[in-house]
Amino acid sequence: MTIRTAVSATALALVTALALTGCVAGEDAEAEAAPPADDATASWSADTLDIDFATYNPLSLVIKDQGWLEETLGDDVTVNWVQSAGSNKANEALRAGAVDVGSTAGSAALLARSNGSPIHTIAIYSQPEWAAIVVPEGSDVTSVADLAGKSVAATKGTDPYFFLLQSLEEAGVPLDQVEVQNLQHADGRTALEQGSVAAWSGLDPIMAASEAESGTQLIYRNIDFNTYGFLNATQEFLDASPDLAQVVVDAYEKARAWAQENPDEVVAILAEVAGIDPAVAEKVIVERTNLDVDPVPGDAQREVLEVVGPIFVESGDVADQATIDTALAELFEPTFAEKADAANITG
Repeated sequence: MTIRTAVSATALALVTALALTGCVAGEDAEAEAAPPADDATASWSADTLDIDFATYNPLSLVIKDQGWLEETLGDDVTVNWVQSAGSNKANEALRAGAVDVGSTAGSAALLARSNGSPIHTIAIYSQPEWAAIVVPEGSDVTSVADLAGKSVAATKGTDPYFFLLQSLEEAGVPLDQVEVQNLQHADGRTALEQGSVAAWSGLDPIMAASEAESGTQLIYRNIDFNTYGFLNATQEFLDASPDLAQVVVDAYEKARAWAQENPDEVVAILAEVAGIDPAVAEKVIVERTNLDVDPVPGDAQREVLEVVGPIFVESGDVADQATIDTALAELFEPTFAEKADAANITG
C-alpha cells in the first residue's frame, strides 16, 4: 500500500499575533496557526472541538486512536468525538452544529453546500473505491441494465447513492424505472441479504463485510464514480477557530504519514472500530483506499464534481445548475491544507 507522506512544513504565525490584532480567518482570509504546544502563555480560540470519526474515513480512526488532538490541545480544549454513520449523517451534524468538522464524500459535500449548508472543504483525506453495486450470491441481476424494474437500496445524500445514479445513467436506465429504497448503509445491507431488495449500492467497510460473511457479489465497480473523501468544516467554526482548524488538518497529515509506516495497525484499528474481520479490513485499506492524494482540495476534485453536479438537477436533489456552479465555486477552502504541518502535532 502506498500512502502519501506528510506535506512539507511551512512557517505559521503565532497565535499571540492573532490575539493582539483581533483578526480571525474569514472566508477568503488565510488561517492563523495553532499555538506552539510548549507555549505556556498561548491560549486556544475555543474550549471545545467537536469532530467526527467514521469507518469510511480511516485517517479519522487513526487520529482518534492515537490521541494526537488531545495531546496537542491539552486540558484547555475538550475534544468531543462523534461517529458518522454516513455522509448524510455527517452533513446533518454539520448543519445542526453538532460537529465543527465532519467527513463526507465529495458528492455529499457539494450537495449540502448547494442546498444552503455553509460548509467548506478544508482537506482531502482519501480517494476511495468505497461504493459499488452489490447483489446476493446467485442473483439473476448481473449488470446495471438488469436493475430496470427492480428495487435497489441506497442512502440518499451519499456517494453510493450518486454512484447508483451515475451507473444507471451510463447503462441507459431511467431513474423512474428503479425503485430506490432510502436506507442507511447498514440497513441496506440487511435488506439485500434478507431479500427485500434486488440490489444495494453499498459502502465499505460494510460492503466488504457483506461479501466475506454473506457471499454477496459486486456486479459493477468504477472508481471514477467515487468522489474522494472530503473533510469539511462549518463557516462559523473557521471564522471563530482557525487555530483549531489548522490543528485538525495537521493531525490528518500526521495520520497520513503514520499510516504509511504502520499499515497493519491501520487495518487493526479499522477492524476493531467497525467490528469486522481483519482480513476484511485489509481488503478495504489495501485494495480499495488510496491515501496517496494531495490533501489540498483543487482541480482533481472539481473535475469529478462537475460531472456529478448535473445529476443532482436531473434527480431533483438541487433546483438548477446555477446553484450547483455557485456552490462549487465556494466550497473549497485550501489554505489549511496548504499550510499543513504534521510536525506541529504532539506525539
